[in-house]
Amino acid sequence: MISTRIAIFKGRNVRRVVYKDKWWFSVIDVVSVLTDSNIPKRYWSDLKIKLKKEGFSEVYEKIVRLKLEAPDRKLRLTDCASTETVFRIVQTVPSPKAEPFKRWLAKVGYERVKEIEDPELATKRTRLLYKLKGYPESWIEKRMRGIAIREELTDEWQKRGARIKKDYEILTAEISKATFGITPKQYRKIKGLKRQNLRDHMDDFELLFTMLGERSTTEIHKVRNTKGVKKLRKDAKEGGGVAGRARKDLEKRLKRSIVTKSNFISGSS
Repeated sequence: MISTRIAIFKGRNVRRVVYKDKWWFSVIDVVSVLTDSNIPKRYWSDLKIKLKKEGFSEVYEKIVRLKLEAPDRKLRLTDCASTETVFRIVQTVPSPKAEPFKRWLAKVGYERVKEIEDPELATKRTRLLYKLKGYPESWIEKRMRGIAIREELTDEWQKRGARIKKDYEILTAEISKATFGITPKQYRKIKGLKRQNLRDHMDDFELLFTMLGERSTTEIHKVRNTKGVKKLRKDAKEGGGVAGRARKDLEKRLKRSIVTKSNFISGSS
């Protein structure tokens, strides 16, 4: 599954995505950063014509359209360029930010190359970010394990027929409903979250039951060799059900709900 990530250059957002083991950057975001244009789409449209006229046709031909998350959180096709191609584009844009942007681009592009060579670097970076945000080590361990379980599950979904973001959202919602009795959207509302990552605001039990539901679903897919979103959805409901029954059993003994209002913004219930 392709997922949009945000890189920051001097306080400005540049959307990027991993595609075919490379970083691909939103050209419109790059143009916006370099030119401070109020209408970066128009600037890029004019620049494409200029690139072709001035013999940079190979740059134009290397632009690909990938789905990136827009401000309204919907995935939209966007012109994207690899690190190498963005360097060529920057050369054609007169801007005092060109040189510092090239240095920044070289750094973030290099990070991806090193992560491909040594995946542990990405894990270490994620651990460090959580630590800097003040999360306890015990929580970080569970969160990192949860990330690994989630990635294994989404890999299975991709191999077995899930293709678009909506497929992943539907399947995730099925597991969540069976595990906790609510969808992720409802869960975020309970915790008072807006755009924050829900799992970054779960406590130990919430993370553990999330992992159990997703790990169970992965195994069910493998045992049944499930294909197609309709059948994957049935598996997701069953996998979440395994965690849901365990949650209800624990809630009876604890005499309280596992689902809490607490989050890492307020830190309180």
